Amino acid sequence: MRTPSIRSQDDPLSIAIRPPASESDVDRQSRLQQEAEARRISEQIDEELRVEREKLRKSKSDVKLLLLGQAESGKSTLQKQFQLMYSPASLESERMSWRIVVYYNAVCSIKKILATLEAWDDMDDGSDSQSTIERQELNQDDFPLAPASLLGSEIGVALSPPSPLDPPSPSAVSPTKSGVSDLRRRLLSLVNIEPQLADRLSGGVSVSGSGKGEIYVRTGWQARTVQKALSVLDSDPLVEDVATMLHQSREDIKSLWEHPVVRALISKRKLKLDEWSEFFLNDIARISARNYVPSTVDDILHARIQTMGVAEHIFDVDIHGKTVAWHLFDVGGARGQRHSWVPYFDDANAIIFVSPISAFDQYLEEDPRTNRIDDSLQLFTQICSNQLLKKVHLVLFLNKTDILKKKLEQGLRVSKYILSYGDRPNEYDSVVQYFRVHFLQVHRRNNENRRVLYTHMTNVTDTKATQSIIGNVRDSIFRGYLQSAALV
Repeated sequence: MRTPSIRSQDDPLSIAIRPPASESDVDRQSRLQQEAEARRISEQIDEELRVEREKLRKSKSDVKLLLLGQAESGKSTLQKQFQLMYSPASLESERMSWRIVVYYNAVCSIKKILATLEAWDDMDDGSDSQSTIERQELNQDDFPLAPASLLGSEIGVALSPPSPLDPPSPSAVSPTKSGVSDLRRRLLSLVNIEPQLADRLSGGVSVSGSGKGEIYVRTGWQARTVQKALSVLDSDPLVEDVATMLHQSREDIKSLWEHPVVRALISKRKLKLDEWSEFFLNDIARISARNYVPSTVDDILHARIQTMGVAEHIFDVDIHGKTVAWHLFDVGGARGQRHSWVPYFDDANAIIFVSPISAFDQYLEEDPRTNRIDDSLQLFTQICSNQLLKKVHLVLFLNKTDILKKKLEQGLRVSKYILSYGDRPNEYDSVVQYFRVHFLQVHRRNNENRRVLYTHMTNVTDTKATQSIIGNVRDSIFRGYLQSAALV
């Protein structure tokens, strides 16, 4: 018996979709419109599937790079260096949005100086670097040693107390003290605007586990800042008010920064400022100019702000004639945000882990009894031991070497904070080698697949040196990527 063809009148499908013999012209027109709409939807779905397949095909050749490390390690500055190298136009377009960040950094620095001066009663009591606060931080008899890292590091650290004792207040009021009081009074209105700047940048967002005194901004804050400015006749009243106040106060700010008491407190480490504070205060005349616009390189690289969550940046990277899309993920490093890293582990091609080795004398804002070097080692151990990352290309940046050199030149002894450093020479090469060995030990203990660890000593605010290192890292990551794809 012959099988009916699909066009046969006896075909059940043809019978089912055959219009009724009594179909009117109106019904026929309606049916044809419905069929045309169904055909359009079907073709649209087919096109979307085609686009998704093409996108998936292309994404398989993309490189996914994670920047990991604790907060304030230099990850975001490294991301800016990638942006400057591979997408300079995008960084240029964001330039005006960094103006409010620079102002916020400057105001916060002034506020910290005045708060420290107030704690010392606007005077230097003449004690040396082993001040009341410093001695309490380093008193090994009062505070036990931190245990060796539970995750494999063998570094011993001195614990910092949760809060220092207030220094004794001199009874006499000197002309120097009176001068500081006058500066504080004149700078009060500028300092009081800091909460408004913080609220504008963060949108009122607070982050659990973010530490004390930090603000966080959401991904894409630059575009929103520019949009805010454009929505109010090309200027932001708050930013313009701060700019005017900075300009009017520029001589007072300079006098405060150069004040003998402030210089003495800094030299004796009673006043500890971040590197970006010194950068902007040293150049306050330019920062406070009425027509100030952040420079593309220096100001943006030094501007300090923490991003909440994970920020993705996409760059087209040309490698030996082949253009590959790199997806760079800059993640929040505060303890309260590290849980957001995990979803990005399963398809990552490479990781750059950034550790600030200058932070041997610092403690976590979230946990004042945890040394930042020890925390960085523990975090690196978690990365090396994670099963999802066993085959990922791994690069280690031992960062902020310039600050480390400066601290050592000032006579700050590593052994007072890192007890296991012992009586080794308090010199740059010895200190760097000591920290490098500890990170290598962590990697070796968690390296079942014999993965190579590429280590670089870095100062990511140095554009020329950093971009040379990025070029080397790019080539090594791409070689590993090709090998994993079985292309070489």
